[in-house]
Amino acid sequence: MAAFTELLGKELVTKDGVKPTADVLSGKSAVGLYFSAHWCPPCRGFTPELGKMYSGAFKSKGMEIVFVSSDRDAGAFKEYYGEQPWCAVPFEAKEVKAALDKKFKVQGIPTLVILDSDAKLITKDGRAAVSKDPSGEKYPWKPPSKAEVGQLVLSTLGKDLVAKSNGKYIGLYFSAHWCPPCRGFTPKLAEYYKNGLKDKMEIIFVSSDRDEASFKEYFAEQPWSALPYSDRRGKEVLSELCGVEGIPTFAVFNPDGSLLTTEGRGMVVSDPTGATLPDGWKPQPIKDCNDDPEDLNSEMCIVALGTDEALAKAVKEVALKYYEKAGQEIEEMPYRFYTAPPGGVTDKVKSLFKIDGNHLVITDLPNGEYYICPEPVSDAAGVEEFLESVKDGEARKKTLG
Repeated sequence: MAAFTELLGKELVTKDGVKPTADVLSGKSAVGLYFSAHWCPPCRGFTPELGKMYSGAFKSKGMEIVFVSSDRDAGAFKEYYGEQPWCAVPFEAKEVKAALDKKFKVQGIPTLVILDSDAKLITKDGRAAVSKDPSGEKYPWKPPSKAEVGQLVLSTLGKDLVAKSNGKYIGLYFSAHWCPPCRGFTPKLAEYYKNGLKDKMEIIFVSSDRDEASFKEYFAEQPWSALPYSDRRGKEVLSELCGVEGIPTFAVFNPDGSLLTTEGRGMVVSDPTGATLPDGWKPQPIKDCNDDPEDLNSEMCIVALGTDEALAKAVKEVALKYYEKAGQEIEEMPYRFYTAPPGGVTDKVKSLFKIDGNHLVITDLPNGEYYICPEPVSDAAGVEEFLESVKDGEARKKTLG
């Protein structure tokens, strides 16, 4: 329970008053952190539903839920918590709430983060997990391993579609005729496929079309196979396994079914024939911000800004170190790493931070903060030294705005 005490503070509010965190969570097999607020309409809609699930199923399975309030004052917190059947982080524990927001990258509410009995993350998307399983049949909703994902993908596709891959890589193309970006990307992907990609990969269209007629019309433009439109359950399973949140999405699997990347759209544009498969398509520990700036907005990032090759090499060396330490799992890395050579996104970064030239920059945009190394850096030791100064609070912190 020490891990929960460290995470949530020494005490929690319960229906029987304030009690030690260790006592409240002792023996619980899973803990849900429920980020919510009374002023938030979606929260007020979800809270009673979650309460029914908790009282009717989850509590008896050994789950506790901890309310982490975003209410604007203690009165609103007290009123809203009065409707909830679980425990809560004390409203006055602002530093605990801020640390939880940062740790789990909470960017909107309601959010339900589910942890195991050792306070280790099970899923950040607990809201979706419990909504799909209100009786808790899949409790505590541990996501499948990479190997399990692969086997589920292959079994969902079925023997006939898998056989068409003939031992090649498998690309699942989630797309739809009604989607303008899809209609723009599909002809390009078809060109890549015909001009050499098909020698390395079989593509399978997974349709999000609104009816079978639209599916047939759109599929007629495509030179590969497709999941039958009638298999809507299979489409939902594949979308969930691949984490599809928007289309077009191009997820690529190794011949054995294990996931290679869900970022195949960007990879195939840079490698249209698949010449660098598989290593060149794996998630990279350091990226060019002009190609994929997404993590800049949601993660703490270490950026080699400018054209200094020694600086870029130094940041890459540190990135590889963290990558190996995380077991080559990008999501397990505490930081994201970028080079920022000349380009559109780099120009925006320079404008945002009001700097030019070559700089080592550490960004924390979710919290509106950033740090600029005051001295030139040319080796990995220099990068790590500046990172330590940021972690220790010694580096000069700047804020946006």
